[in-house]
Amino acid sequence: MADIKYLQELSQKLADNGKLLEAGWVGFRMYVIPQQAPAQQIDEMRIAFMAGAQHLFGSIMTMLDPEDEPTDDDMQRMNLIHKELEAFANELQNKIKDRQKERSPN
Repeated sequence: MADIKYLQELSQKLADNGKLLEAGWVGFRMYVIPQQAPAQQIDEMRIAFMAGAQHLFGSIMTMLDPEDEPTDDDMQRMNLIHKELEAFANELQNKIKDRQKERSPN
């Protein structure tokens, strides 16, 4: 079972030490994965989380135009990524709120 306070402290420590993706994973785990989830589920979900981060970063690095400064096309692509991630963030936030309601006593 995951201790929420410990995970919050770990998330902050990781971010402070250049482990932003690990911190994101810790936050995701804290809010999305049930505390009683088995280790295999947690491991598989971490792989999926990090694979998504790697895909995004690799895609950004591949799609950028070769110029030293961002081009208008680069900025448009980044804006589209931002919009897509904002939509997902809103969806995730709603799911987290619903899950918290389910877990809290009435």
